[in-house]
Amino acid sequence: MATMYDVPADDLIEALADDLADRLEEPEWGKFAKSGVDKELPPEQDDFWATRAASLLRKVADRGPIGVERLSTEYGGAKGGSNRYQVAPDKRADGSKNLIRTILQQLEEEDLVETAEGEGRRITADGRSLLDETAGTVLEDLDRPELERYA
Repeated sequence: MATMYDVPADDLIEALADDLADRLEEPEWGKFAKSGVDKELPPEQDDFWATRAASLLRKVADRGPIGVERLSTEYGGAKGGSNRYQVAPDKRADGSKNLIRTILQQLEEEDLVETAEGEGRRITADGRSLLDETAGTVLEDLDRPELERYA
């Protein structure tokens, strides 16, 4: 049985996003919201909501229990230093906490993630089985000889 650690993360997230696109609904404001303070425009991907949800589910499974604050730090970036001449060095900026919190709440409604009192969010048994089943199908579909030892 393959686990989420046996397949490349980007392939797993892409396959999970296809599954979660049917289960999660992007709010109306999702098309217009930036994904962080450091961004100038909203994301241009058509399936951004499902991709970010898949990535969050994988991160919660890998590092859980984890809170919104730490997740926003991981999804952050570098914001330009000064407005004039851009001479100041870049500063660290967090990702959008509202976007992360909303996706986590949707994953809780789907019973893939649960709240650990005072610790943050952690993966449920259903979420773990979804990750493992998706990893198994991704491993079968991959045509990479170095990964055959995991099958």
